[in-house]
Amino acid sequence: MIKEQTSEYELLLLKASRGIALQLYQGQEIIIENSAGSQVVDTWAINSDNAREYSAMEHTRSLNSNIFFEQGMHVFSSLRRPMFTLSIDETPGRHDTLLCPCSEELYQQLGVKEYHRSCSDNFHEALKEVGIDLPFTPASLNLFMNVPFKTSGELDRMPPVSKAGDRIMLTAEMNIWLILSACPQDITPINGASRTPQDIALYIKKGTADNHD
Repeated sequence: MIKEQTSEYELLLLKASRGIALQLYQGQEIIIENSAGSQVVDTWAINSDNAREYSAMEHTRSLNSNIFFEQGMHVFSSLRRPMFTLSIDETPGRHDTLLCPCSEELYQQLGVKEYHRSCSDNFHEALKEVGIDLPFTPASLNLFMNVPFKTSGELDRMPPVSKAGDRIMLTAEMNIWLILSACPQDITPINGASRTPQDIALYIKKGTADNHD
């Protein structure tokens, strides 16, 4: 179980429809709390010492032999090395590895005429804030996203099954930038029946960075 947060953790708020890049060092923990219960969080990692190594869902599915991301599993990099672990999961699941991060083109195909924030834009904006420019958008791990499938191979897009206050803990397996996007999707019910993006609470374990200066 994830204990109540203490002075060991720093609280940050990931605002609805926005993104953030967080420096995590090997062994450092972050708790992600789905305050509303219905908010999907698109997630990536980049090796903070080599931006050419990034989280890769194709290797993650292959090495875990699973299309879902469950407690105890690693997210693996483009070099097939563990980047972070889902060390504790207090949600009912699921966490999707199949669907792409939303993008400007996706919203245009959904009929949006004006600019709409997207997880792809949030990813690049967050990286720009920390001085990283990646010329492409990797596939995302979609925390709390509920994507059931049929034996025929068809996918569905359903509201999350997590409840308000459900939490997970990730543990860094190398020094990484962890990029999170509180998904801006407000057209399909992927963020719940209300189709309203919500804030996410982040609790970052303090002190680890001091040991790597």
